[in-house]
Amino acid sequence: MAQRRATIVDVAKHANVSKSTVARVLEGKINVSDDARARVLKAVAALGYERNRLAVGMRSGRTGLLAIVIPDITNPFWAEVTRGAQDQAIKKGFSLLVFSSDWDVAKEAAHMQAIRQARVDGAIINPVADNFDSLGFFGMPLVFLGSSAERFPEISSVGSNIKQGVNLGLQTFTERGHALPTLIMGPRSRLARIRFLHAVTDYCIARDMDPELVTIEDADYTVEGGFQAMNRLLELESRTKKHRAVFAANDLMALGAMMAVRKAGLRCNEDVSILGFDGIPAGMFSMPGLTTIKKPSRQIGETAMVCLLDEIEGRPEHGRIHLPCQLVERGSIADLNL
Repeated sequence: MAQRRATIVDVAKHANVSKSTVARVLEGKINVSDDARARVLKAVAALGYERNRLAVGMRSGRTGLLAIVIPDITNPFWAEVTRGAQDQAIKKGFSLLVFSSDWDVAKEAAHMQAIRQARVDGAIINPVADNFDSLGFFGMPLVFLGSSAERFPEISSVGSNIKQGVNLGLQTFTERGHALPTLIMGPRSRLARIRFLHAVTDYCIARDMDPELVTIEDADYTVEGGFQAMNRLLELESRTKKHRAVFAANDLMALGAMMAVRKAGLRCNEDVSILGFDGIPAGMFSMPGLTTIKKPSRQIGETAMVCLLDEIEGRPEHGRIHLPCQLVERGSIADLNL
């Protein structure tokens, strides 16, 4: 026979206090004596009491639940973003529900419906859809992530500074004696692609370089996408013997490109220099290690959660926050000056 779960009444009896005193202790109120607080906490531990979140939510209007919707839970970058958000949520006593849209508008819509039905207190979203019909329809605080957030200027958002990161990557190639690299870019439908290309164009114009000289190969944000894109590039350039330089818009594509280079019997970085963008841990284990522009993934999640919790408490919105990227040097880019 299953053991009955302890109730607040059981805790009150065990601690020899009233139910209201137990409630005040569990809610962190200060108008409780030290002795009573100690007895309540000891009773809670002894009985294994857990608060009924639904009942608490009905009284307070809050559930203690938050949600995050990311585009690809298999991508370590997004896993780190989620970890950062979760760490901050736990510190404040919230639980975090995690959803992955897989870059699919229909999945995203289904997840948002589930979030509304769960009556979460707020949500962090990397939006895939071009619109949500009416943002007011959600009836909850929202914070957006990434480049796609720019379509919704009325919502606070957190992301990396793409222009600063792209400039850092292109400058790395320039300092090592390379011409403008070939770009392996994500799908044309992604706003992140547009922001990346705008940054490349601005970099070129500022240095009297023709941005039209930049070669672009389309892919999707996966290892297989980068592999196929690099294969196409190698086929087009099979007759040339010059050193090739490639800048991939994320690390998964960069790792796929490195695989294609090896399959073609070439070497990275002797024949092809490759730079990634994201800073996922997998880049440490390639041969050679993947040089990359690291986005502050965990900090993005942490900052987004801080913003969301502020908005839940009615504090001012934070607007648009762009966090700086940094170069992580591992050896996949040759120095042609040597």
